[in-house]
Amino acid sequence: MRIALISDVHANLVALDAVLAEEEGLGAEAVWNLGDTVGYGPDPNGVVARLAEVGARSVLGNHDAVATGAMDTAWFNPLAAAAAEWTRSVLEPEAADVLGGLGEVLREGEWSLAHGTLRDPLREYLVTVEAAEGHFAEQETPYSAVGHTHVPLVVRRDEEGVRGVPPVEGEAAALGEGLLCVNPGSVGQPRDGDSRASYALLDTSAGTVTHRRVGYDIGETQRRMAAAGLPEALAERLSRGR
Repeated sequence: MRIALISDVHANLVALDAVLAEEEGLGAEAVWNLGDTVGYGPDPNGVVARLAEVGARSVLGNHDAVATGAMDTAWFNPLAAAAAEWTRSVLEPEAADVLGGLGEVLREGEWSLAHGTLRDPLREYLVTVEAAEGHFAEQETPYSAVGHTHVPLVVRRDEEGVRGVPPVEGEAAALGEGLLCVNPGSVGQPRDGDSRASYALLDTSAGTVTHRRVGYDIGETQRRMAAAGLPEALAERLSRGR
């Protein structure tokens, strides 16, 4: 079975549609969404609706929680807070209900899904050995997938310890032995210097995961953000992938 792992769509419908078109063409049969469906971008309602159309299995992200009022913006920077307030003001009741019904952790067979880490799903970034150890201590399945950092990464823990391995675009990596965590990067706001949308394709039959990039019409998303009155800096950063 082929499964598209996506995260941090951030209300960027143009990028999401580009990713969905490619993964469908590659034979993906399911979509697992690792949170931050909304926030920053101009199309929160459209993104929630599109993910529902494709039957995506989703977890709650911190921006999703803020958009529904489950969290406040106290720990957001001013740009993120401004976008969160705008998102909350335009979020339709149906979309709010969908986001409000999401759990922080989801288990799918041999996989555990969360936004940040399994130890702290809404706040912690899996960017240090200590965070990885804490995450793996909570992982009751062989494999897991998280987002939140907007940077693609594969983290392994085996007899050699914990190590992060930057993936090679388009190269199938074996899931292997030991504990594994996959970060597919961000669909809607990559931060690794590559402006293309990022996701990963899991092949459970072959036991591999492949990180992929998809170009999309960034200018169209930026125009929609300008029309919505979202901060210009949030639109500009899409061109830089930062």
